[in-house]
Amino acid sequence: MKTDKAALVLACIAVVIGIGSTYRPVKEMLAQLKPEDGLAVMANHPKEQNEELRLLVQSEAAKLNAAPVDATVDRIWKAIPGYNGLEVDVEATYRNALLKGPGDGLKLVYRQIRPKVSLNDLGAHPIYRGNPAKPMVSLMINVAWGNQYIEPMLDILDEEKVKVTFFLDGSWLSKNKELAAEMQKRGHEMENHAYTHPNMSTLSRARAAAEIQKTQILLKESLGVTNQWFAPPSGDFDQETVDIAASLGLKTVLWTLDTVDWRNPSPESVIAKISAKTEPGTLILMHPTASSSKALKGMIRAIRAKGLQLGTVSQTLSAERLMPSEVE
Repeated sequence: MKTDKAALVLACIAVVIGIGSTYRPVKEMLAQLKPEDGLAVMANHPKEQNEELRLLVQSEAAKLNAAPVDATVDRIWKAIPGYNGLEVDVEATYRNALLKGPGDGLKLVYRQIRPKVSLNDLGAHPIYRGNPAKPMVSLMINVAWGNQYIEPMLDILDEEKVKVTFFLDGSWLSKNKELAAEMQKRGHEMENHAYTHPNMSTLSRARAAAEIQKTQILLKESLGVTNQWFAPPSGDFDQETVDIAASLGLKTVLWTLDTVDWRNPSPESVIAKISAKTEPGTLILMHPTASSSKALKGMIRAIRAKGLQLGTVSQTLSAERLMPSEVE
């Protein structure tokens, strides 16, 4: 008789579980029991251990918490983007740690704090570098020629898992849409380098606007790209150029460090220059040349050896914080 009763109870439990997995009200009722399980786990920890854990979380949070950095206009570097702050959620981290147990390691729950002043708040200024607190750099590759070097460079970038920003001359793009599409297909950022590679400061306002806008439209029609950045050819511009680009929704970006690869320096000298002078926030100017193609892998590895990450211009100039491994 007892055996029959036990069998009946087990059958009822099985039915409830089966219904709970499919019938929404019961399923929700069962889901509501999960926090109680968590509370039971917390209760199993001795009070002294819980207090020890809380102190550990507070200590680690104090090391990582950082105030946001406002975007600013520097006398030399002009517009410098801001950098998000970091705030560890001590209570959420503490609760998660209790639930996970001591063998799982401590993962800090955090939130990023935006600066009060962003790059968009600064007005129309040229940008030469990212925030020096952000350990990221960008390779910006201006393209108006050098087709024979582009695919070998793309293969190296794939191999090293690096994404860059290509600034395309519009007249080049109009003749090389398939190659540009291949660059985009591999995950790289495609941006604006005017249309005929002119010295922008010498142009009338109407002609300067046409140079930028024609390439902006071509990027949209050929690649579906919503253009964000404008790199003046040869680095030649004036404030009117910056204002015109801003009126078209673009920020004017130049470089922090120039490979001067068009002079055909040795790959070894290019790598040595990058290794010595690259810092957090550096924007590195390149072209598809023999020098840069041969130096590219060494440049990437030299940058990483300095503890810096590589990203696109958009990633490097964003306020998004690069997170340490201790947080999730």
